[in-house]
Amino acid sequence: MTQTTIKIDGMTCQHCLKTVREALTSVKGVVQAEVSLEEKKAVVTHEDTLDPKAAIQAVEQEGFKASL
Repeated sequence: MTQTTIKIDGMTCQHCLKTVREALTSVKGVVQAEVSLEEKKAVVTHEDTLDPKAAIQAVEQEGFKASL
């Protein structure tokens, strides 16, 4: 397993946090996503085969900005 930290901009509330977490955990290969509203980031635990760009794309499809 590997952990990747993704910076996320645009989260303002607990609903945003839940939306981002659900978007990340829906990506194939993601095992867990811990999202911090205060730190504006997510720590994603995933299989080694996951392309982090897929996780970023899932977050951006929900309307947030994401980057490594």
